[in-house]
Formats: sequence, structure tokens, C-alpha cells
Amino acid sequence: MKNRSKEVTEGIEALPKRALFKASGLKEKDLEKPLIAVANSWNQIVPGHIHLDKLGEKVAKGVREGGGTPLEFQTIGMCDGIGMGTHGMRFSLPSREIVANSLEVMVEGQRFDAVVGIASCDKIVPGMLMAMARIDLPSIMVTGGPMLPGVWKGEKIDFIDSSEAVGELKSGKISEEEAKEIENLACPGAGSCAGLFTANTMACLSEAMGMSLPGTATAHAVHEKKRKIAEEAGRKIVDLLEKGVTAGDILTEQAFENAIIVDMALGGSTNTVLHLPAIALEAGVELKLEKFDEISSKIPHITNLRPGGEHMMIDLENAGGIPAVLKRLEDDLNLNSLTVTGRTLGNNIRGVEISDEKVIRPKSAPYHRTGGIAILKGNLAPNGAVVKYGAVSEKMLKHTGPARVFESEEGAEGAILDNEINPGDTVVIRYEGPKGGPGMREMLGPTSAIAGMGLIDSVGLITDGRFSGGTRGLAVGHVSPEAAVGGPIAIVEEGDMISIDIENKKLELSIGEGEIERRLKDWKPPKPKFEGSYLELYSKMVGPAEKGAILHGNDDS
Repeated sequence: MKNRSKEVTEGIEALPKRALFKASGLKEKDLEKPLIAVANSWNQIVPGHIHLDKLGEKVAKGVREGGGTPLEFQTIGMCDGIGMGTHGMRFSLPSREIVANSLEVMVEGQRFDAVVGIASCDKIVPGMLMAMARIDLPSIMVTGGPMLPGVWKGEKIDFIDSSEAVGELKSGKISEEEAKEIENLACPGAGSCAGLFTANTMACLSEAMGMSLPGTATAHAVHEKKRKIAEEAGRKIVDLLEKGVTAGDILTEQAFENAIIVDMALGGSTNTVLHLPAIALEAGVELKLEKFDEISSKIPHITNLRPGGEHMMIDLENAGGIPAVLKRLEDDLNLNSLTVTGRTLGNNIRGVEISDEKVIRPKSAPYHRTGGIAILKGNLAPNGAVVKYGAVSEKMLKHTGPARVFESEEGAEGAILDNEINPGDTVVIRYEGPKGGPGMREMLGPTSAIAGMGLIDSVGLITDGRFSGGTRGLAVGHVSPEAAVGGPIAIVEEGDMISIDIENKKLELSIGEGEIERRLKDWKPPKPKFEGSYLELYSKMVGPAEKGAILHGNDDS
């Protein structure tokens, strides 16, 4: 593969460019080698990112050993858990596009030959993968690894326990002293939160797609294994450059199918239904919502990971990680898909063993016979809605209850914590979609409050917003069309009966079509929010949830 960095390192015309590189400390011999971008989202804010500077050093070491010159730059990276339930959360999904665009700007603008991305958390990994697909150079994703679980009263706990502790304290289930203990113990150090939430789901799917080296996703942040993988990624990126293997060679339709298969088997975060189509679009692959539904009906849910289950990411790692999951699913996968090892997926998993059959069950004895995510449709969600099937109790697979309608996340959470929601109710939170929020905030606050208040087996929640990968319970999100564009969720009234049927994939408002049409005719769009900010621009350009909530440059959904 031709090294395009020669545009800025070779010939008399590049003399001033070489002068600038030398001012940054590069030597003549460094400029004779391929220039490898190390895109790192290290910062001092996010637990999943606080250790990534060390991984960057390891990647750079590997690049040098492989015969390249590594040059590192940073991207932004926000922690959803810190922004959750505040105005700040509106910026989370929009940050994905900023990550993608900033990586593209640096890699294209400085004429790098290849890129290694280093990131951990929810929007940063998909943002980097979107950019890698878009620029189509040799690319490897190094995810930073999960956090170890905390331990409280002899039991493993994680960030979700700290979220649910708010409702438990309000309802008198725990004392203030116990709540403080959970606060101090839930997140013991570096890494992305310890369960199968969005960050770790996307790490797993990056590996399943072939964009990360085997073992990357579940190698924990504090373990030496993670640093060895980072160093190997540095060596491997130079190898891919020499062989001319680009992200486009790996991110094929078959690779995305593999990712969805693994997603369904794991019961991953519902946010994958936003991120995978967005990455696929950049790779020139059309990935419709129906594909998730099609694969979900064929692939059993074979792991029981937090938030819906008992196991943590460390248990999955000890059972063999994603290579073991892929081995379990090998009859369903596209084994000829190319990966960043330079070999096929099938070659990568040859000889892999599953160390714990309780953590990665046989397909003949799954937790659920179908995949961990379900796509619901009906008169309340004509274009679809998403629920994490694997995080819903058997008692709530079917639920019919009166609507309790709220125009924002804050209103709903306040009502839940003030004991205004009754068993059997269906909480409706609207105007929180991509345009309406804007930014499609995660509703972890309300869902955690429902759990903490002891209502998880009796109350459903639906929203045109989305959910944290840590959400559990009957939580239906991504309702589309969203309220802000006149979707049926905009005309739900207090007391309307809503039926949710996960097994039959239905979401219905129990009023006649004539009444729906009458209400929609009387509906008026809300006034634009946050004029003069990035959110105003985002709201004007963002597309619908079922298409990945991507920016498309016009106001038509």
C-alpha cells in the first residue's frame, strides 16, 4: 500500500513540512517510515479513560517495533454516568459525531498512513469506528477494558448499584450509611463499568466485527494482558499497512451480521441499534432495523450478564471472552470474514475453548430462545422501538397499564421518587428523542428509580429517548417516529391504556385509529430548544433513531 504520508515527508516541496515535524522532535529516520496515527481519548475525567495514556505508550512501542513512526493525538470523551439526568446528557450522543469528525480531520489533514484508535466508553468507540470506516485506511480499535466489580457485603456490585441506591434510600430499603458505602465501593478503579453496558457491548462487537485483536474486549483495564494486546496492536497495524488491508476490507455486510449475532447472544445494550447502523453507513453497508429482528429470532441468548443477569465482565473474561462466545456461535457466523489479525474469523477461533459453561451456555440450553434485544412495532411505534429482552423479568414480558405521561426525564424521575407512580402504570417520557431532546438522553435515572423503589416487576416505561446499557426492567426506548416530529407518542394522554408484548413484538396504544388521527391533527410541534448551541445544529441535522441517529445535512427524517 502506498504510504500517503510521503506527501508531507518526501521531496523538495515537503521541506517546510519536514521542518515542522522536526520541531516536534522527529528525526530524519522517523520521517522515512510510515506515519501511524494513535487516536487516544485519554482524559482525567472518565474512569474508562484514565489509564489510556499507558495503553498509548504500549501501542507506540509496538508501532516502532513494527517499523512505523507513531504520532498520538487526543479526541474528546465524556462519561455518560456523570452527565446522566442533567442537561449535560444531551451532549452524549452528539459527541459521537464530534469524535468521528475529529479523528477524520486529524488523520486526513495530517496525511497519516494508518490509525490505531484507543477508547473505552459509550460514544467514543463507535465514533472512532465510524471514522475508520469513512477514511478506509488500515485501522485497529483498542478498547480500554472493563473495570473490576466492586464488593459490598460480600457481593459484587457496579455502577448500576450506585444508581439504584438512590431509589433504595428514598424508599427506606437502605440507610444513608449503606448508600455511602455503595457510593465508595461500586466503582473501584480504571475501566469501563463492570457489566455488559454500552461501553463493553461495543468493545465486544468491535472484536466480533474483526476490528480488534482477539481477547481485546474482555481483557480488563488493570490487567497486564490489556497492555500486551495494545503493544501487539501497534505491531499489527504496520503489518496491515504493508499488506494493504483497510477498514473497508473488514467492515463488510458479513462482519456487521457477525456483530449482531454476538450482540443477540450476549444480550447487549440497546444502544447498539443506534451505533451499528451508523458505522455501517460509513462503510457503505445498509443495515436496517429489520436485520436485528431477523437475527434475534434465530440466535439464542446464551449469557446472563449485568444488568439483567448475575455475571460480570470478569466472569466472561474468565470463561474465555469473546473468542469463546464466537466459538460457541461458529455454526451461525460468517467465518470467512477478514479481521485485523490478517486472518479470517474462523482461523482466529480455531482451537478456542470455553472455560465455563455456566457463563457461556450451550445453544441448546439458553437463557432465552431468542436474542437479547427485541424490536417492537405497533400503532405507538410505527417505525419501531427497542427493548433489552434479556434484562426484563418473565413477569413483565407482557404488560398493559395506564399511561403516566411526562414531557421530560426530570419530570418522570421526580414523580417516581415521590411515590406518584403506582404498580401497573406505564411511564411515558417523550420529547427526548434525537431531535426533541435534543440528543436522545439516556433514561437511566427513571429506570433506576423504578428498580430502587421496588416497582421493577410492575411498572413499564416507554420513551423516544434511549437507555443506558445498564438499564434493566421493562424499558422500551427509541420509539419512532419521535414526539418532536409528530410521532404517535406525542399524542398519548394520561390514563390511555398501553400494551407491551415483547414475545409478539407489539407496542400498542389502546385507542382507535380515528382518535389517533384526530389527536395528531390537533398536535403542534414544539418550539426549538437551545438556540445558538451545538444542540440546535444537531437537532436540525440529525436523522431518526431507526436509522442510527446520524447527521445527514437536511431536516427530512
